[in-house]
Amino acid sequence: MLELPEAYIISGQLRDMIVGKSIQSVVAAATPHKLAWYNGDPQDYPALLTGEIITGAQSFGGWIQIDVGNILLLFSDGVNLRFSQAGGKRADKHQLLIEFSDGSALTASVQMYGGILCSRKGQLDNPYYAAARSRPSPLSVGFDQDYFDKMLNEDAVQKLSMKAFLATEQRIPGLGNGVLQDILYNAHIHPKKKVRELSESERHDLFQSVQGTLFMMAMEGGRDTEKDLFGCPGGYQTRLSKHTNGKTCSRCQGSIRKENYLGGSIYYCEGCQVL
Repeated sequence: MLELPEAYIISGQLRDMIVGKSIQSVVAAATPHKLAWYNGDPQDYPALLTGEIITGAQSFGGWIQIDVGNILLLFSDGVNLRFSQAGGKRADKHQLLIEFSDGSALTASVQMYGGILCSRKGQLDNPYYAAARSRPSPLSVGFDQDYFDKMLNEDAVQKLSMKAFLATEQRIPGLGNGVLQDILYNAHIHPKKKVRELSESERHDLFQSVQGTLFMMAMEGGRDTEKDLFGCPGGYQTRLSKHTNGKTCSRCQGSIRKENYLGGSIYYCEGCQVL
């Protein structure tokens, strides 16, 4: 699933590959998917987009935004985007296909669930996108220790576990259950530990890990468990993921464990992430 590092990487690739291109044709909702969400009727998308020029691409948290003149085209974290040159192979199943006048194309395919939203600027009402736009990214100067401490000090979060605090309610847009694992591993904190139980040094280490881990993931091309715009896995080697489950921790030689927790999986080292 797309999270902050992958959205950052793919939006940059989109700027390189499609900005300035003219949209020749659009096919929306060709492959039915019960958990593919659209803004309005997807059959209106061709009329909105055909003949328009791509003017920009950027990311907000786990959202990818493509600017098409005065139109916004948005993709949430469950959408796989792939670019193909003229004559290149395209996905057989897709929820959105954009063909450009030079023969290249962009396809969007929903994995488990995901949103593909097309709207005129100023007319979109989506609380998750609004939150991602309004809150500072951990890759920005606005996300500092004071800002992070204010989140940690809120009464409503004191009973929450680290997983619940970091990866729910869009407190830090783009930080989900995927990147969460390495963030907590690098901070030596167990995912079930409560916010109220953090020491001052752990609060500082956690802030440093949120910033530092996400920065490294973004700078190294995203995680090795995810793929970029061209279908290539990221260059960042995850410390805790399906790739390392059951292996030995390189830091303390403890065993890396996997558990089901809060509707998903958590990974942790039994030796250096003690609860």
